[in-house]
Amino acid sequence: MRRLMLLRHAKAVPLRELADEERPLSGRGREAVPAVGAFMARHALTPGLALVSPVLRARETWELLLPAWPKPPPHRIEPRLYAAPAELLRLLVRETPAEVQSLLLIGHNPGFEQFARAFAGSGEAEALARFANKMPTASLAVIDLALDDWKQLEPQSGRLERFVTPKSLGKTDE
Repeated sequence: MRRLMLLRHAKAVPLRELADEERPLSGRGREAVPAVGAFMARHALTPGLALVSPVLRARETWELLLPAWPKPPPHRIEPRLYAAPAELLRLLVRETPAEVQSLLLIGHNPGFEQFARAFAGSGEAEALARFANKMPTASLAVIDLALDDWKQLEPQSGRLERFVTPKSLGKTDE
């Protein structure tokens, strides 16, 4: 059994004078991430490895998650996560070492939403209902996969176990 967690970065400041890659989190984004981290810790959603997009808002999202765990999980900045389409995300996941049982990706839409739709063939009814609308900023999709190895990942092979948004956790990031 493998567990894949997709966390869309939290709300960033609007695109103005800054390049897209340099946009920091907004105040709302900074408030939302600790609630998601607390949820992850409460439900034992600790990754064996985290891959983080190199853009500032994704790195800040990761940094704000860290206090949720007593020991920081290993992570790697993964440049290919920035603006990655679903098929590239699949390739990244399939490259994950076999010893990693739980993988967290922190990145962007529309790729994350497309990927989750393509690879979660079934799921918990309430999670599917919430996910049916969209994947807002700072939302977390938890997909369980009955796989022995990440290389076996195929479309519709996962089960959407949980889907939470800041709004469902009592925060407003959306």
